[in-house]
Amino acid sequence: MKKRRDPAQAEDAPKKKEQKIVYIDDGSTVADMSGTRSGPPRKKSTMKEKWHTYITTVKHMILPLLVTLLAMTMVFVLLMLLTGQWT
Repeated sequence: MKKRRDPAQAEDAPKKKEQKIVYIDDGSTVADMSGTRSGPPRKKSTMKEKWHTYITTVKHMILPLLVTLLAMTMVFVLLMLLTGQWT
């Protein structure tokens, strides 16, 4: 069985001309273009806010930490029982 040739991929088919991209450097940065400097100045966070953020983050990490420790302990105990090191 003979393969059909796609006419778009034939050697004699006209090739599409690629457009050339021209980059213009006007010296501006991404921050200049985003307009981040036009907003009001940010206030500094207080120690109370920083402490609240830290405590909240730690609370979110406790459960995954305990699950990971439990899984590692179970693997350790299983390996100790299988190898006979624990009598």
